[in-house]
Amino acid sequence: MRALLAGVLLLLELSGPACADPPRLAVFDFELVDTSLQGEAYGSRSEQERLVRAADQLRKQLVESGKFQLVDISPVNAAAHGSNLQACGGCDVRLAAQIGADLAMTGIVQKVSNLILNMNIYLRDVHTGKLVVVASADMRGNTDESWSRVVTYLVRNRLLAPNYDAPQPQ
Repeated sequence: MRALLAGVLLLLELSGPACADPPRLAVFDFELVDTSLQGEAYGSRSEQERLVRAADQLRKQLVESGKFQLVDISPVNAAAHGSNLQACGGCDVRLAAQIGADLAMTGIVQKVSNLILNMNIYLRDVHTGKLVVVASADMRGNTDESWSRVVTYLVRNRLLAPNYDAPQPQ
């Protein structure tokens, strides 16, 4: 009986209308918020390489999922880097709209200390400007491995979790 039901469901999927293209997604580079004593006492320690690698890993994993089409952010990248995307009053949405994206994704890493960090990812609908998803995780240890594991965790367990459906363009 289960095999018959699975066969019927498969036929319905195959005979239904073709799936729409996945939404076009602009993934901006991560930003660092350093509130650590080290940052205050010694100036902000550069985490730029890890920020770039984390955003590249995020882009790669989301594209491989097939749920999103990645949009090239290079035409607006300088403007994005010149803004604080979390406090610019929706400039991430405006920049993403300029390059034809349906969704805008930004992220921050808050460095509390070299041992305690937090990564947050925000997904906004470009057409409405509304926040669609927030994914957050703490990490212990400021290493390449800890950053990579947190990105993978957030993608797998928050952004692409089985109960999560990618927002479709309006």
